[in-house]
Order: sequence, then structure tokens, then C-alpha cells
Amino acid sequence: MQFFKLVGAFAAGSDGQGRKRTADENVDLLAAKSEAFNKGLRGRAFFYVVNASGGTFTAMAVQKDPRMNMDPQFPAYTEALGVKLTDIHAEEVSLHTACNLLHRASRNDYIEDDNDVLKTLDLDYMVNQRFSNFRFWEDLMDEACKDEIYAKAERLFTKDCLLPELDRIYAGGASAKIVGHPVHYLIQTDDAGIRREMTQSLLPSLYANGRLQNRRYSSVYFRGEALYGKSSDYDQFYKSNAGGTVIVQYSADYGDTDEDTADGIRDTIEKLCSYIKKYRHQVLTILCLPRECTKLKELFYENLGTVSFVELKEEFAVGERAGDYLKLLARENHVRTDKKLFAKLEGNRGYLAPELRTIFDGWYNNKLKTTVYPQYKEITTVKTEVEKAKPKGDAYKELMEMIGLTEAKNVILQALNYHKAQKLFADKGMKVDRPAMHMVFTGNPGTAKTTVARLFARIMRENGLLSRGHLVEVGRSDLVGKYVGWTAQTVQKKFEQAEGGVLFIDEAYALVDDRSGSYGDEAINTIVQEMENHRDDMVVIFAGYPDRMEEFLQKNPGLHSRIAYHVPFADYSVEELCSIAALTAQKKGLHLDDQAQEKLVSVFETARRQADFGNGRYVRNILEKAKMAQATRLLTKDYESLTQEDITTLCAEDIEMPEIAAPARPRIGFSA
Repeated sequence: MQFFKLVGAFAAGSDGQGRKRTADENVDLLAAKSEAFNKGLRGRAFFYVVNASGGTFTAMAVQKDPRMNMDPQFPAYTEALGVKLTDIHAEEVSLHTACNLLHRASRNDYIEDDNDVLKTLDLDYMVNQRFSNFRFWEDLMDEACKDEIYAKAERLFTKDCLLPELDRIYAGGASAKIVGHPVHYLIQTDDAGIRREMTQSLLPSLYANGRLQNRRYSSVYFRGEALYGKSSDYDQFYKSNAGGTVIVQYSADYGDTDEDTADGIRDTIEKLCSYIKKYRHQVLTILCLPRECTKLKELFYENLGTVSFVELKEEFAVGERAGDYLKLLARENHVRTDKKLFAKLEGNRGYLAPELRTIFDGWYNNKLKTTVYPQYKEITTVKTEVEKAKPKGDAYKELMEMIGLTEAKNVILQALNYHKAQKLFADKGMKVDRPAMHMVFTGNPGTAKTTVARLFARIMRENGLLSRGHLVEVGRSDLVGKYVGWTAQTVQKKFEQAEGGVLFIDEAYALVDDRSGSYGDEAINTIVQEMENHRDDMVVIFAGYPDRMEEFLQKNPGLHSRIAYHVPFADYSVEELCSIAALTAQKKGLHLDDQAQEKLVSVFETARRQADFGNGRYVRNILEKAKMAQATRLLTKDYESLTQEDITTLCAEDIEMPEIAAPARPRIGFSA
């Protein structure tokens, strides 16, 4: 489907309104003549007056039959209307522009209702529904001559496969009456610039050789499992692009995905491929996948049947070719190369275009500072400042000051370092993304799992990894609904509540409890889906006892594959417990004397042998009891003789020694 805008100036002595008619009469007459002209075209094309006043005539046309030659139809239309124009000009426009022209025509009363016209054109669903869950972008290709197209292709890292295809396109051989596409295209690159230049080489050459009927192309993007829209959306989308091009771009963030993700997007790929096949002769499809994307490519090919694709994959430049590309970049920037530039190339290593541009940019920046503008030689780069920067915020300091927790500290430091590295090395080719940060915390009660989760959320917010950095703590009762169908909605609401922060699921194994097909299973399945949907701005942390958490994850392979970090929280040693006690007392404005500290060693050695030992919680309980014992002890003293040191000191006698639970005595003999 092709859209045109017609503009012309009224010839001298003709104002388009008629000297013997009122303006309203003239509008009605032009509308009636336009309708009569459209009937004669028998649905192959449609013309509508948009405006005919102020010395200017504007109309629009829609071509539905790609075989129809529109050039003679434009003057035939103005002649049928009885308007004499000079400097008439017709240009192709986008669907969006065509809709605006129809709206203007309706406002000027040349058509009764632009919605009725859209219905006639079979565009009402797509335009008026606004594709609530479906987004696409459209544009018009720039026309280019053959020499320009080949010159652009020569400098691309896809020229070994692109140039032969251009030769095939320009070989021609088809009749103008034949409509259809012998092949479609698969472009594999991670570089948006190369992808754009390849399409700008292909489309104008196809259009110039009659393989495309119009210059309009529409792009649709999807990533992961998020290919939105109903089947009717895609049907209308492809139908509206008849005679043109649809570009399907799959996000490079997902590269060569794992089996679980591939299974998750299988349905959406099948749906898309069904319309690629249905409209294979009316619409050219260009699939754009990441450079290394074997599994996704296989999924598409499994569902495309007999549709043929020309594969255009970005190639590596090695040795002399890599050096030639650096020379080309230098010529484009009007600067002379030197040995330092070529010294950055590593032997026979292969380079992609983005990597070579990064090498050149680093060399060029240094060249500007040291040679072109030597007065700035001593100014340090922003990168140097970023490299020296330490993690921001009080939460990081608070975590680092906590006793023990070596694994947890290492994990958050890795995440922050990765974030910093992306900023530092983006111009050296490091892909900028935020990998999934979902975690499992395993440890006994009192090992600070919840406290660390809360600090993680704040640290990631303060350092730009999360937008809100709050903690939403849930258990089985918060996620599993009472009735069928409630659980999925309940889980989704909790994920919405935690978006931008951390969802902390305590004792996650309680969700299933060995009941296959239970509501808990529904909760797990929904959690897996939502973890994928919210991977960019949310962290899910599962927490619980080590042995039960491992068993829980083994039962859920889809869940296990989405966990990035397994963080063990070991029981505190006696030394660490003593340090926690001293730090906790200090925060409460108290201190432990030497005898109290010695007694705590015996207390913790004894307590750690108990099955229900509470780690940090036990320390807090010991200190709370010690404070109460201290209060009782101080009340027996003479008030006037008490000093501030007496008030703030905990003594050995304030600390209670735990009782050791006796092991159960085995029974001997028989019982009734």
C-alpha cells in the first residue's frame, strides 16, 4: 500500500472555488467528482481532496494495487475535478502523514468522516486501535544511484556477502507486472550503524529495480519474550505494508539465548513467521538478529518453511584490511595516521567495525590533546576520575563495616565493578547492559540475610543500578492465592510493587512443599516469567536454609537458570560473634569490660553447639538480657556513688551463661 500527497498552484484566473458558486457548493462538487473518479478506479486506488483554497490545491492518494501505474492517474484526477493547476507535485508519504491528510480533508468537509475512509482502505483497525500493546516505527527510504549504493557497500564489513547480492539485484530480469519477492534478508550484526547502512544499501537498489513498489518501511522491535500484540495486529500491520518493507529487529541484549528462553519465545516467533509467510510476496521482510545468535536463527528458520533468505553477516577484518579501515577513518577526520594508531592492532586478530572505531576514537582523542591542541596535554580524562571513584552512599559503608559476610560483600563489589567497567570500557567495545542480578541467599537464622538484602537495594540505588532501591519482603502467604486464578495475579502485583527495588522471598521452598500442581507451583511458574520481564530494573532474592534451598532449586530448572549469584551466609565464628557483640553494644552507648568479653567467648562456644542457635539474633538477645541484668545490679548500688562509666559498662555478672540441652536418653525395653 502506497500513500501520496499532491500539491499544486491554481492557474491564473482559477481559484478552485468557482466564481459563480459559493464555497460550500464548490466543496460539495469537488467531493462528488472525487468520489466518482474513485468508483472508476474499482478499488485499485483512491483519491481525496484535502484543501482547495488560498490559491493552493492539496490532495492525497492511496494505491492499493501495486501493479497500477500511478503517474498518469495524477493529471487524470485533476482533470476529472475540473481544476487547472500549475507546478503540480506528487510525493510519497508515510501512513502517519496520510492519516493526518485524511483528517484535514474531513475537517474541510471534502470527506464526511476520515474513519469511514480508513475502513474503506482496511486501515481502521490498525490506526484507530493504536495497537495498544504493539509499537512500530515507519520511515521512507532515501533514493540513491547505483554508484552511491556500491560505494557505501564497499566500506562495510559485510561487503563480501552484500556486493554479490547487489549484483543479483541489478541483474534485473523480472516483468513490471510480476509482483513478488524471490528472497528476503537476514542481517546479523550487533552494531546499529552497520545494520542501518546495510538496509540503506538494499532498499534503494530493490526499489530502483522494481522489486519494491514503494519507499515506505516499517520497523518492529522485540527482545526476550516480549513480542507484543495479537494476531490481528500483525495481520493488519503486514497488510498495510504491502508493496513495502517490514524490518524485524531482535535486541542484541539477548544474543544466543539459553534453551529455557528459546522455549519461552517459541510461540511469539511462530506467530511472527506465520505472517512473514502469508505476505511473503506482498511485503519484503528483513530479519535483524545479533551476530552470534544460532538458536534464535534456528527457531526462525524452523517456522519459515519454503521462504528463502539471503544471509548478510558482519565479517571480521584481519591484518591489512583492519589497517585500511583505520586509514579510512583518519581520512574522514582529515588527520594523518602514525605508528601509535597501527600499534594498537594485535597481530592477526580479527576486528569488527565497532572495535576499530573504538581504537581510532581513543587514538584520535589523544591526538587532539597532544598534537592538535597541546595546551590540553596535562588535563586528565573523565575516565580517570571514574576509575578512581569509590562506591557511593552510606549503605555501602554500612555493609563493609558489618562483621563477616565475605561472600555477600564480594558479590555487591562485583556488581559495582561491572557497572563501573561498562562506563570505563564502553568506548573499547564492552557491551553496555545490566545483566540479571537475581540471587539466592542461603544460611541459618540470624546470619543477616534480610539486613544484607535491604543494604543491597540501597547500594544499587545509590550507585545507579536500581531506580528506587526499596525492599519488599514476602513469604508463601503473600504470593499464593486462596482460589484458582488468584496466585498469578497476586505474584504479578508483588513484582509491580517491587519494581525498581528488591523482592525478598523468604523460605521460598515453602511455596511448593512437594505438592505437584499446587497453587505454589503456579506461583513458581509466574515468578520465573516475571523475573525475565523485570530483569532490567529489579532484583529477586530467594532466601532460606542451605539444604532446603538447594533441593528447591533442583526441582525448578527454569528458576535455577535465572539465578546469577548464590551467596552463602555462614554461621558466625566465636571471634565474629564477640566482635558483633562489641559493635552492637557500642551502637547502644555501652561497652563490655574485659571480664565480660572473656565470658562471652565461653557463652558463644557453648551456644554454637545448640541446634537452634540464632547467630546474630542470639547476640542481640544476650545483650538485651545483659542490659536488664545490669539495671537490676545498678539498683542495688548507692545512687550518689554511681558514675557514668558504671552506667555504660556491662560486666561479666550481667551476662547469662546458656544452658546446654541434654540429649534425649534412649529408651530401653518395651512400652505399651
